[in-house]
Amino acid sequence: MKKISIALTLLCLFFMAHSQNPLPVGKAQFNVGVGFSGWGVPVYAGIDVGVHQNITLGGEFSVRSYRENWKNNHYRHSIIGIAANGNYHFNTVLNIPKEFDFYAGLNLGFYSWSSPDGYPGDHSSGIGLGAQIGGRYYFNNKVGLNLEFGGGDAFSDGKIGLTFKL
Repeated sequence: MKKISIALTLLCLFFMAHSQNPLPVGKAQFNVGVGFSGWGVPVYAGIDVGVHQNITLGGEFSVRSYRENWKNNHYRHSIIGIAANGNYHFNTVLNIPKEFDFYAGLNLGFYSWSSPDGYPGDHSSGIGLGAQIGGRYYFNNKVGLNLEFGGGDAFSDGKIGLTFKL
């Protein structure tokens, strides 16, 4: 048990010595990838900008299409969304190494839900407010892998993609 405690302490000290904010104030990053949801597979692209040591603001565009079987009929729907988001990055507070980025935040957006004429179901366009929690692993100073989970809106239950620091 003593060896494990010593190893964990040394590991924490190593991480603290190498921690830094993943996106400096005024710098931007581009995100692109696919999501997962109950309404098709969204494809998304967005940008985040560092506005404070631990805070980013950004925007995102997503599109998806899916097929639904309703009362022995087949309907194809499409959803287009545009959203703004704000995230707090926990790297400084948790002394996370610079290769990693752990964040949580809120998003607000509008989605346009398109269904074919004669569709008897209840899908409509509207405003969505949601929350997200996610993380990134940067392979180098410019490219990283992003995984995010969210809820409370019609945009996505989660997503995976790449991040490119600009």
